[in-house]
Amino acid sequence: MAAPDSAELPAREAMEFDVVIVGAGPAGLAAAIRLKQVSPDATVVVVEKGSEVGAHILSGAVIDPIALDRLLPDWRSEDTPIKTAVTDDRFYWMGQSGALRLPNMLMPPLMSNHGNFIVSLGSVCKWLATKAEALGVEIYPGFAAAEVLYDGDAVAGIATGDMGVGKDGQPKDSFTRGMELRAKYTLFGEGARGSLSKMLIAKYALADGREPQKFGIGLKEIWQVAPDRHHKGLVQHSFGWPLDGSTGGGSFLYHFDDNLVSVGFVVHLNYANPYISPFDEFQRFKTHPSIRGTFEGGKRLSYGARAITEGGYQSVPKLTFPGGALIGCSAGFVNVPRIKGSHNAMLSGMLAAEYVAEALSEGRSNDEIGSYDEAWRDSDIGADLWKVRNAKPLWSKLGTFLGIGAGGLDMWTNTLGFSLFGTLGHGKADAESLKPASGFKPIAYPRADGKLTFDKLSSVFLSNTNHEEDQPVHLRVADLALQKASEHDVYAGPSQRYCPAGVYEWVEEGGQPRFVINAQNCVHCKTCDIKDPNRNITWVPPEGGGGPNYPNM
Repeated sequence: MAAPDSAELPAREAMEFDVVIVGAGPAGLAAAIRLKQVSPDATVVVVEKGSEVGAHILSGAVIDPIALDRLLPDWRSEDTPIKTAVTDDRFYWMGQSGALRLPNMLMPPLMSNHGNFIVSLGSVCKWLATKAEALGVEIYPGFAAAEVLYDGDAVAGIATGDMGVGKDGQPKDSFTRGMELRAKYTLFGEGARGSLSKMLIAKYALADGREPQKFGIGLKEIWQVAPDRHHKGLVQHSFGWPLDGSTGGGSFLYHFDDNLVSVGFVVHLNYANPYISPFDEFQRFKTHPSIRGTFEGGKRLSYGARAITEGGYQSVPKLTFPGGALIGCSAGFVNVPRIKGSHNAMLSGMLAAEYVAEALSEGRSNDEIGSYDEAWRDSDIGADLWKVRNAKPLWSKLGTFLGIGAGGLDMWTNTLGFSLFGTLGHGKADAESLKPASGFKPIAYPRADGKLTFDKLSSVFLSNTNHEEDQPVHLRVADLALQKASEHDVYAGPSQRYCPAGVYEWVEEGGQPRFVINAQNCVHCKTCDIKDPNRNITWVPPEGGGGPNYPNM
């Protein structure tokens, strides 16, 4: 593929702002709102690669309202998409044929969901966008931030991707040059494994001296269930079956709104067995005797998948660099045991916004707002993550049963101000955790029945995923020979299993395996960018507006 020579392309048009925010998720929108609250005259723009705000948002989601209460204190008196309060909170250990409910009194207090709300986070983001726009924030959906702009060593904004580039890398008749959005400060809230955030972390060595970031893959469906199977306000979490004791993960069922149930499954991406398929484990979970009855007579409405940051306190990189900062899941503020991150994402966006507003009021630009990086650990974000910092390492080191028990004990002692374990490390990155296929047996997953369990392609259809077919493949394999020699020959092609959307296939052609990339199926989960054993696959943004179009995830 020949890339067009930038010298032959027309110059980009440029627009100047005080602040550019990448990503219209909870962090980005909270940052935009807070900026305009503190500094009403500041010019603020948010760019969003999804076709509309919320199109790429996927989360459980049970939200802790701590950030909303601070950002928009009167929200409870307004008409919002936040309507279902948690009324029943349950935890289960799952065996193959039964489930054991764990007494709530044994759970650390921070695990309680009472006072929280079950929501569609995509709908919450759409609502937050209206609040931002009412304050004068400009929001540009359908524009992917594809390049970081620099002024010397400082970040000076971003450029959106060119539109109308063909598969051969050459401009088509519909070619439109991207825009330069230049700013005094740029905040990156791209979510887990953000493509520009990943480059900034490397360029400025932001992760040096920190534990490697850890990830999970979260898969989710929304069902409309029979009224007699619906228990509005019920939050149910479980761990155990169908995963084995050495593979971390868990599930959730959230009953909300009018006969809707969010069902989801998380698999920690440090698993060793290359034959594991997170998608198929999710489908198998729904067949459990204690679960399947919820969905009998129901209808599956939505499907999606997304990577989740799981490293926690010790994996958060340095957040600031000249001209900008990381916010939200680009930084990694998910509380894994609570399965919550949106409250910390919003709090981080608000905190960064306050330091940016202070810098603007002092007439500064493109310098480093170091106080933000120092402040988060002493904030509610730091307090939230500090108490659970050992849960993930203990789970990884001791296995599911012992790890969860030890992690629970550590969370209890942390409420009293001490830990039996200090602060544990994570060890190696998720890409290094796969072991050769020769040490494992292939897993024979049951065939989908089309009623309770489904295949990947019918699921991707529900995600409304769409990409312009005549564009460069946005999943870049650096070395195809290495992919065959290692990913295929040593690890038995795990990409075709860890991908939840059927993007990757190994097909026999003339007696030889060939790597096929069905990029049009990509739901932008970015698992391939995380889990490939050679770090040989890189996810980059496709044309703006491409990808899933989740209506209510």
